Amino acid sequence: MRVAIHQPQYLPWLGYLAKWAAADLFIVLDVVQYEKNGWQNRNRIKTHDGARWLTVPVHARLHTPIAEIAIDGSRAWAVRHLRAIEQAYARAAWLAAYRRDLTELYARPWTHLAPLATASALWLARAVGITTPVRLASELHVTSDDPTGRLVALCRAVGADTYLAGADGARYMDLAQFASAGIEVLAQRYAHPVYPQIHGEFVPFLSALDLLLTAGDQALSILKRGDTWSPLR
Repeated sequence: MRVAIHQPQYLPWLGYLAKWAAADLFIVLDVVQYEKNGWQNRNRIKTHDGARWLTVPVHARLHTPIAEIAIDGSRAWAVRHLRAIEQAYARAAWLAAYRRDLTELYARPWTHLAPLATASALWLARAVGITTPVRLASELHVTSDDPTGRLVALCRAVGADTYLAGADGARYMDLAQFASAGIEVLAQRYAHPVYPQIHGEFVPFLSALDLLLTAGDQALSILKRGDTWSPLR
């Protein structure tokens, strides 16, 4: 069984969803620390004026587990994000098809970042047609202070024989631990596909929401186009 493990990301990009689609099981790593200026609470959409950040405001301190990160409810971020999406993609062919889902997503009373990021990614994955099941790392009750040890333990907990790693996996993982556990490691090599966008010249590395709202039922085949895997040893 091929397993992918990734931190929760808010409205993630194409490569994130491609990894999800390539797996037999996707584990949301909701037991890590919050990363300031990362992708856990923000992503980009394309507007008439270029790429624009959508950032969820949070109350965060250094070295705080992401599960404990509270959203700053004093700021009307959800209203602003939904309005920005509707304005940016008013001429997109598939906005009407997903407007109700987006409205419902932003209408929910979110209090913490991890559930919001996970829900936004899950909705986006399902909307593009990814059916790979999902588990939360926190539900698997794996304890390890070593990052590689935690990944190996999560793979073992679900019976995985193959771990799908990011392109930079070799830089931070101890591959010997995977080898000892009999788990093969494959690294993603993602070449960002070019697809028709609104608002001028093509801009890569946006939220996959851009692809969904412009390509609709072709989104999954497009995002898979740039996805290849090779063994890490």
